[in-house]
Amino acid sequence: MGDVLGGQAAEILAEAEAMADRLARLRAAIGRIIFGQEAVIDQVLITLLSGGHVLLVGVPGLGKTKLVETLGTVLGLDERRVQFTPDLMPADILGSEVLEEDAHGRRSFRFIKGPVFCQLLMADEINRASPRTQSALLQAMQEKRVAVGGQLLALPEPFHVLATQNPIEQEGTYPLPEAQLDRFLLEVDVQYPDEAAERAMLLATTGAEEVRAEPVLSPQELIAAQRLIRRLPVPEGVLDAILRLVRGARPETAALPAVAQHLAYGPGPRAAQALMLATRARALLQGRLAPSLDDVLALADPVLRHRMALSFSARAEGVKLPEVIAALKAALA
Repeated sequence: MGDVLGGQAAEILAEAEAMADRLARLRAAIGRIIFGQEAVIDQVLITLLSGGHVLLVGVPGLGKTKLVETLGTVLGLDERRVQFTPDLMPADILGSEVLEEDAHGRRSFRFIKGPVFCQLLMADEINRASPRTQSALLQAMQEKRVAVGGQLLALPEPFHVLATQNPIEQEGTYPLPEAQLDRFLLEVDVQYPDEAAERAMLLATTGAEEVRAEPVLSPQELIAAQRLIRRLPVPEGVLDAILRLVRGARPETAALPAVAQHLAYGPGPRAAQALMLATRARALLQGRLAPSLDDVLALADPVLRHRMALSFSARAEGVKLPEVIAALKAALA
């Protein structure tokens, strides 16, 4: 039995080392196209390696669409983009049935697949879609299949949604419901690049020739990386930290009285699952074979902030959600 376990550990070690090298080349390839957004790139890659979906929050013009296009190229994924508007219907995303007549006069329905039948879907300004349309996308995100005409149709593998939301109109036309937000593994805050990165971007994107992305990984290699992530060991101390952080962010089980008083609701078990996967992915992305407490602290904000809400009294007192998360992180140290 010991020889078998030792052989499995050696196999995982070899796979992890080889994958870490590929991921380093992947990050470098994306960094040649997207400037000054290293943290954003890492968090998006962590989401994809974890098999999840990501919500990008940032003002227009920060390269969110360019990032999705670049990811589609470097990962060899079939990517599509949908501009969400209030009049967008579920059929505009899922597809629709059309009535056709053949040469003999026989009529039949044929299903025409919508843009959701891809491997990387960019949902631009997702909070502008109606609740009905959001519900259609919700099934695709959760089950990775859609129900059309009484039949369940599987989506391609892998399937990921990269959605954008503009903080200038944070609520948009239709606020994203809690169930929709919970389906996003991470909420990534996209900030302005620093001066050096913006200078490099200007020189690289306004010349006669522009650097183009090249394939680095295949979809099959991405799926293999996702399976490897689930096999990486998680130390007992990291598991305990994840449980303490997530359970401490719920008013019912919060260890800090101030946290319990400030929250209307907290994250569910899906947040703990997201942290378990994301900490492993972050460790592998940095060339490590097991996550640490630093990974939990680094990913606490993007995992928790869209799964928590302040109470009315806390908002009236001027309490900010990042302050609550900072208190939770400080309690782990």
